[in-house]
Amino acid sequence: MRAYELMVMLDPELDERTVEPTLRKYLDTVIKDGGTVDELDVWGRRRLAYEIQKKNEAIYAVVNFNTTPEQAQELDRQLGLNESVMRTKIIRPEDQKITL
Repeated sequence: MRAYELMVMLDPELDERTVEPTLRKYLDTVIKDGGTVDELDVWGRRRLAYEIQKKNEAIYAVVNFNTTPEQAQELDRQLGLNESVMRTKIIRPEDQKITL
């Protein structure tokens, strides 16, 4: 199991109260395969630096979870199939260490 961080940008026309339950449905596949979801943080509606799909805003959510690389790739694929998901980015936090 490896630690991952997922950032999701969702369509701003969604009701913010439905964001967390919707993401939990996708994250259940991670839990079902033996992974863990450590934190789900919905940042809310934010202004974009540039237009994406003719929209100036998006709802941001950040998820910290542990799973296998294959399951992380499958989660990203499933989120990409959802029309309300504008962008996703999965990183491994320990790869982002800065050394001086």
